[in-house]
Amino acid sequence: MTSASELLSRPSALALEGASQDLVAKLPALLMEARRVAITVAQGTHGRRRAGPGETFWQYRTFEAGDPSALIDWRRSASSSHLYVREREWEAAHTVWIWIDLSPSMMFRSHLAPQSKAERAVVLALALATLLSEAGERVGIPGLMEPKTRRNAATAMVEAIARGIGALGGLPEGGRRVSRHSEIVIFSDFLEPEASLAARFALLARQGSRGHLMRILDPAEESLPYQGRVDFVDAESGEHYVAERAESLRDDYRARLAAHKAAIAQHAHSVGWSPFLHHTDRAATEPLLALHMHLSGLEKAYRATGFVKGQPQAGNDP
Repeated sequence: MTSASELLSRPSALALEGASQDLVAKLPALLMEARRVAITVAQGTHGRRRAGPGETFWQYRTFEAGDPSALIDWRRSASSSHLYVREREWEAAHTVWIWIDLSPSMMFRSHLAPQSKAERAVVLALALATLLSEAGERVGIPGLMEPKTRRNAATAMVEAIARGIGALGGLPEGGRRVSRHSEIVIFSDFLEPEASLAARFALLARQGSRGHLMRILDPAEESLPYQGRVDFVDAESGEHYVAERAESLRDDYRARLAAHKAAIAQHAHSVGWSPFLHHTDRAATEPLLALHMHLSGLEKAYRATGFVKGQPQAGNDP
């Protein structure tokens, strides 16, 4: 039986030639789009501010059992019937690694989407880098860009992508080590065998990083909207599968894709990672808001529930 990933409609091998160069040429425009997306999301959040050691006042909150009495702000509490704690903002910079999968399958764009999966991944990655750098976080790309606190992280990332675009195929290799106690955000379609993905997640998790998976799919990859005789081409292997009646494959294909998404979510949860799902016909602000709030420790307000079909999914349709 043909696997779910092999049944997806892909560009021909000829169309894929020069795709990386075309993407590089679009980087300046994608950077501008990413900045607009970041500004939109920033207007609805307070960055990665969170309680912790520091000198800057952040917020008042009600006293909870277990809080040291020394934290109570008696002046604020005197004007109310409740006890209030004065929280200060966490000021320690954190390291966030960002990885963009630019393998051939990511170059796919159907007639249902305004841009390819690769272009959307770049926009989301650059927008996230913008938000993180403005919050004083260290941002890097494994093997391509060392994490530093810089105001122009997105610009530096564009330069790193342009230089090393050939190294961004698939997921990070085992040799691309990430620092312990850091976070890594991976933008990909994750259309690889489940066992291979599980092994890669486990390898990165053993390095001590906390991972977040943003799965990006074209709407056609969810619905398989094709009719009649269709030649499906696997962009990774070049293999062809000719379907005389593509619509007859739809139910089996959807079931296999749903199982694949559920398996990836399970593998992610098994190592304590967070799965997200985004479709390229949706606004880029949706997954970025969900991811940014999750990184900010605000997931209770915008909870991610993974890839499982039939459940609400962060950054996607409920």
